[in-house]
Amino acid sequence: MPKILAAITAVAGYVPEDILTNADLEKMVDTTDEWITTRTGIKERHILKTPGKATSDMAVEVVNQILKKSGILPEELEMLICATVTPDTIFPDTANTILDKVGAKNAFGYDINAACSGFLYALTTGAKFIESGMYKKVIIIGADKMSSIVDYTDRTTCIIFGDGAGGVLLEPTEDGTGIIDSVLRSDGSGREYLHMKAGGSLRPATSETVSNKEHFVFQDGKPVFKAAVTGMATTVKQVLQRNNLNIDDLAWLVPHQANMRIINAVGDMLDMPKDKVMVNIHKYGNTTAATLPLCLWEYEPQLKKGDYLMLSAFGGGFTWGSTLLKWHY
Repeated sequence: MPKILAAITAVAGYVPEDILTNADLEKMVDTTDEWITTRTGIKERHILKTPGKATSDMAVEVVNQILKKSGILPEELEMLICATVTPDTIFPDTANTILDKVGAKNAFGYDINAACSGFLYALTTGAKFIESGMYKKVIIIGADKMSSIVDYTDRTTCIIFGDGAGGVLLEPTEDGTGIIDSVLRSDGSGREYLHMKAGGSLRPATSETVSNKEHFVFQDGKPVFKAAVTGMATTVKQVLQRNNLNIDDLAWLVPHQANMRIINAVGDMLDMPKDKVMVNIHKYGNTTAATLPLCLWEYEPQLKKGDYLMLSAFGGGFTWGSTLLKWHY
């Protein structure tokens, strides 16, 4: 009996209209276009400025695109997982808000918070529901409104992040295409290097935490860089080895778009040709959980059925991992 795998059968992405360029940032903080470009590879990022709009609104754009492309009615959707660190509210979860806004009355959903690795964690989780036979139509979303937790007076972080959302539809397949394997890891000792100081049960919001700017992203770049490169490259190699593949078998490496230096370093460690590495960080910056699906969305016209893709990410916490899939269409 053929093995059931979860295949990506549709992909979509969304970024807000407003663009924050490096030239704009030069007027806000002590930085230059040359400094930002050299160290990050980022030229611009999209920012959700519309009053009253949040992460769920970007995700709704993605879900509606997926439903339209696949010809699925909202009430046919069975499950949605939203990977995000910027939920609309602490509760209810953003996934439920998305389902309500798109009219998916027969589905259930929940959020996953694994920072920049969130989409990988959610993708692997959703695939298991498909493989088990429990569900046949599952949407995985990665979405973050990072502008809501970025201090635009802190030049070490405000140059990096942008807003955006991306997602995929998972459906069962028996033709050998789909999600094949994942190696996912975490190390909580890394939380001191990349985190938000306040806003949780440890340090609830007070006038003091707000005035001390403790509700913004904090990052210590050097240890994050080292851990990201090692973690992503190591898990890619582990997944390949477990599946008797080598780097030449991959049509594409899809790395988290955190920093161009990290992307290049991972590619170099793997001996991956640069023309087989998906890159769009120059246009969007680091959209956290949205970077991987946004890459798939942009490169979709270049993907061929049967292509091996390796997705790899690293996020605060620390969280990291790699996922191997064979493209379905």
